[in-house]
Amino acid sequence: MRYVKWTLWLAVILLVGSFLHYNLPQHDIVRIVGTENRRVDIGENSLFWSRAEVGMTNSTSRDVFFINAVTPGGSPMEYRNEDTGWGWPPYFKIDSFGLQTRAKDLVSTPADPVWVEVTHYGWRNKFFTIFPNAVSAKRVAGPDVTVIPWVSIVILLVLAFLLFMLRRMWMQFRERMIDPAMVRAELAFDRVDSGVDDMRAGAKGIWGRLRAWLDSWKSKPKR
Repeated sequence: MRYVKWTLWLAVILLVGSFLHYNLPQHDIVRIVGTENRRVDIGENSLFWSRAEVGMTNSTSRDVFFINAVTPGGSPMEYRNEDTGWGWPPYFKIDSFGLQTRAKDLVSTPADPVWVEVTHYGWRNKFFTIFPNAVSAKRVAGPDVTVIPWVSIVILLVLAFLLFMLRRMWMQFRERMIDPAMVRAELAFDRVDSGVDDMRAGAKGIWGRLRAWLDSWKSKPKR
């Protein structure tokens, strides 16, 4: 049972960690090399795309903005640029056209690079055709600039505080309600068990007296 318990806890931690890692804002330092508007067929990976009503197009095929970039190490990186509207995750992004224009203005070449901090959420997965969704883009001093994810830090601290308070509330509820109820139930079970033992002892006593009375009516052997 110990292995089952730890396996369940590990599965919960991985699930919650993946959820937070996908939805919390991340920051990449990249060089934008181009932008495009591409027709995309949304299939089984629709979970990783914005809702259709945000872009006011159908859910199976629609035009999507893309931002193409290169990391300081030379690796390619692609971002989709979709509005989130009032849906999930709650970035309330409604300026995909403005962000696309800003990204076009920040396009640069290797000879004269312009480094950009792209804030996004989501993952890039080539196998499932998943793209992170860019939320903002701004120019930075260089590829080695340090970005502190203050929003993610604050959200994680708030979640940790809420988890701590929920645990405290649960421990107090258990101490005040569940543990006394378990003690009362155990005492009641002991009383019932003791009563059963007394009944058994009483029944044995009655049966013994009855047998003795019956034996008294038996004929005694002659001497």
